[in-house]
Amino acid sequence: MKNNKKLSELSATAICGNDISSSVLYVSALAIAFAGQYAWITLLIVSFVLFLFRKIYGEVVGALPLNGGAYNALLNTTSKSTASFAATLTLLSYMATAVISANEAIHYLHYIIPSMPIIIATIILLALFAFLVIGGISESAKVAVGIFLFHLTSLVILSGFIIYYFTENGIPTFIDNWNFPLKDGSITNAIFLGFAASMLGVSGFESSANFVEEQKRGVFPKTLKNMWSIVSIINPLMAVFALALFTIPVLQTDEYQNTLLIKMGKHVGGESIAYLIAIDAFLVLSGAVLTSFVGVTGLLERMALDRIIPPFFLKKNKKGSSYRIIIIFLLLSVSVLLITKGNVKLLAGVYTISFLSVMALFGIGNILLKVKRSQLPRPERASWLAVFIAIGAVLIALFGNILMPAKEDLPSNITVFLYYFIPTISLIVIMLNRTFLLKLVLKLIDSFFIPIRRFVEKSDKHIQKVIDTINDQEFVFFTRGDSIATLNKVMLYISKNEHTKKIKIVTVVGKENVYNKNLEQEIDFLNREYPDIEIELVKIDGEFNPQLIRELSEKWQIPINFMFIGSLDKKFPYRIEELGGVRLII
Repeated sequence: MKNNKKLSELSATAICGNDISSSVLYVSALAIAFAGQYAWITLLIVSFVLFLFRKIYGEVVGALPLNGGAYNALLNTTSKSTASFAATLTLLSYMATAVISANEAIHYLHYIIPSMPIIIATIILLALFAFLVIGGISESAKVAVGIFLFHLTSLVILSGFIIYYFTENGIPTFIDNWNFPLKDGSITNAIFLGFAASMLGVSGFESSANFVEEQKRGVFPKTLKNMWSIVSIINPLMAVFALALFTIPVLQTDEYQNTLLIKMGKHVGGESIAYLIAIDAFLVLSGAVLTSFVGVTGLLERMALDRIIPPFFLKKNKKGSSYRIIIIFLLLSVSVLLITKGNVKLLAGVYTISFLSVMALFGIGNILLKVKRSQLPRPERASWLAVFIAIGAVLIALFGNILMPAKEDLPSNITVFLYYFIPTISLIVIMLNRTFLLKLVLKLIDSFFIPIRRFVEKSDKHIQKVIDTINDQEFVFFTRGDSIATLNKVMLYISKNEHTKKIKIVTVVGKENVYNKNLEQEIDFLNREYPDIEIELVKIDGEFNPQLIRELSEKWQIPINFMFIGSLDKKFPYRIEELGGVRLII
């Protein structure tokens, strides 16, 4: 979405910040489910990893300030196929983010409007934000800023009520939870799985790099700093608040896992605060949908410019929006929602593995940039140690999510991920190798049709030869000076009934027959009227009789039955049967 009006720090932060800050609605509960009382520690570890990635992203995007994120980093340091792998993962991440965020937003709104149909409302929400982005990134940013500020305000209000509650009631529950026994008794395992789950809280951090070209100069690193500050404060703090309000067994139930902040708001401030959080959750998750549309547009625009996907997607409207990309992404998201029948937990594996893989690939892109493009100017540099620690941390989280046991009767994360990854990467591979594949198709077609074509050509020549042989047969018409009208009837008869290209008009001039002086002119006229038949005039001195017919048949190699005459009169001295088979046609 190229637009002359660039995004300010607040606007750019709001677009990607809505995605990453919406993690507070689920990541604290998720971390507690795996790490129990150590959840806030795992969230602080995540904050440290994200701090390292600030420099990593700042160096890469500072050196290559183009849309595309990890795809752009790898495209400029490796091959197009490797970059396309990162692009596929990013695309899947955005797809899962859009569907999950929209569906969860409607679930929170359902808390206020219980009669609302979930799937239909989710589709409407996806379509609403798709058309908002089609209207232009500046207009989208205004909505994003409003949502972002409302979200931060709501969290401040909730925190104020919680802190006031603690001043009245203390924090005995937190102390009890701190001493609560772990499921398997292993603190290391709890922190490992909790960290792997908590890394979901950084989803959205990569989004700013996908629309950096729409940001004002110097804004991008500020968006990274702002996003890091928000998740570093909000997510661990909400985990501490939750552990101080409810016991761990209660927090690990499905009801509290899905709507933890609403339960916290209702516990400390009643229904009014619960409704505020429900509205906030709906809005900020909707903002994450907006982030997905903006991010995926920047990514796919860049891929279209690099001819990985068809240039068809580069068509823009008057607002400068690549509306075809947005519409296709909307249709893809809706189809995924309908395929999963609204059970977006099926997308958890796609969501988690995709964006963690993208983070790891971005770190690898940073290493390649240092090695292969060391002379390229950049505003900041990440240390080698920071890069290796960050990549290692993401790989640990990725490994933990792959090993994480499946919930209920759902397939494992890696299984669901592969369901979506394999078809998507297959399409990208086809596009990357389309010239080779087209040549292969051409060879296959040739190998199949060339023998057929040769057979057809050979058959055509043979059939044409047979036709020519048939048409080479000459015919003879004996005339006694017939008029042009009679000769024309002869020609009509022959053209309709016989296969020939040659005919001899024979006139026998003798005592009884007088030569028609106009015959030559008449034959010339007939040649013009029947250009497909060669008409030859033959003048013979003598007498027309059976012997002459036999002699001419032998001389010209024309069977007597291919010789024609007109009607015989009473003066003709021979009977028709004496002429050897000559045919009467007039």
